Amino acid sequence: MTRRSFLATTAVSGSLASASSATRRTHAPAMFAATGGRSYSHAELEAKIARRDFRGLTKADLPTPNLILDEEVFARNLKTMSGHCERTGFNLRAHVKVHRSPEIAKRQIEAGSIGLCCASISECEVMIGAGMHGILWTRQPAGPNTISRVVALAKRDSTFMTVVDDSIIVGQLDEAARAAGITVKVVVDNDVGIGRQGVKPGQEAVELSKRVMKAKNLKLAGLMGYSGAASHTHGWQKRKQVSEEAIGLLLESVSLCRTAGIPVEIVTGGSTGTYNIDSEIKGMTELQAGSYALMDTKYKYVGSKSGGEAYDDFGVSLTVLTTVISKHYPNKVAIDAGNKSATQPTDEVKGRPDLTVARAGAEYGALHWEQADPEPKLGDQFELITSNLDMTTNYYDRIFVCQRDQVVDVYSILGRKGPSQR
Repeated sequence: MTRRSFLATTAVSGSLASASSATRRTHAPAMFAATGGRSYSHAELEAKIARRDFRGLTKADLPTPNLILDEEVFARNLKTMSGHCERTGFNLRAHVKVHRSPEIAKRQIEAGSIGLCCASISECEVMIGAGMHGILWTRQPAGPNTISRVVALAKRDSTFMTVVDDSIIVGQLDEAARAAGITVKVVVDNDVGIGRQGVKPGQEAVELSKRVMKAKNLKLAGLMGYSGAASHTHGWQKRKQVSEEAIGLLLESVSLCRTAGIPVEIVTGGSTGTYNIDSEIKGMTELQAGSYALMDTKYKYVGSKSGGEAYDDFGVSLTVLTTVISKHYPNKVAIDAGNKSATQPTDEVKGRPDLTVARAGAEYGALHWEQADPEPKLGDQFELITSNLDMTTNYYDRIFVCQRDQVVDVYSILGRKGPSQR
């Protein structure tokens, strides 16, 4: 007997009857959901996906663990951010590091993002290869491999930009650009408190900007300052204070540069946690938020502007679909989302606050409870709200887009064509 036939014959009728209401509770407890009167073998499933035929496909047909994108919540998040930026006159250059998906990036641009921020050179290459423009690489290139790739991207797309924080890199990049016969746009990165990259704000930023201005094959596009500390500071008022102090350092560099006759067009930084703080600061021109589209538990409780403990400006649209694979002990079950799925004790079970998540090995996780109604059963599917979007999406090659239980699309991660989970 196959696993699918076993699940089909052991599914409880009550689970089928409550499938739609379970979706509204954001928990998919059914061991097997109806799929137009039939189920699909794995080969049939992959063939349907390859020809983009999603008719009849539900979450119950999918291999686990995998990533689920709630289309309704995702679209609402995009609309919320674009509406805010439109009202405040603030540009958004959405960060793709949390999803690394060209399809999601296109949706962000369609919703009003003026371009994209990328955390890796590979992300830049994939996004430009997918036809998107206005890409800013927020990490400095170092070494011949990344410098040559930066030059190749700038030659391919004149709107591409990279950050710099060192005169040595400025010189090497200028030399490589000169050899290629092109001009590379650069943004001077300021360390406004995170302590990992960037010049010291103030005079150091001015001096490096002058060095860029003297480089014949580089063009200064602006200044950047990302405050990682501010993005997850708990409590909106405290977060506002931390972000304003950080942005103040960046704006000091901007002011000194302009006083020295250095043109500064782009002033970029900020995050999902500070989007409605930084957009009110005069002098900032754009926001680098990315998590707003998907959200995770790290952001869920940083506090809202209204004073509430929950940060509910944006909803959770990305989850990890997992299956209960063993039940032999009281008050716990094993699931198939383990360390290789970036499962964390700080993850949450969507729609089931009575269940807690635990690690149990590379390929195993666990759900624990004191009292659960209903108790998880063998073969049940649950959706986990991840603690860290960046790490979670890095483990997968694709995302299943769903409207309630129905699969309506599949998005790639970094353009990869591999299985659901690597």
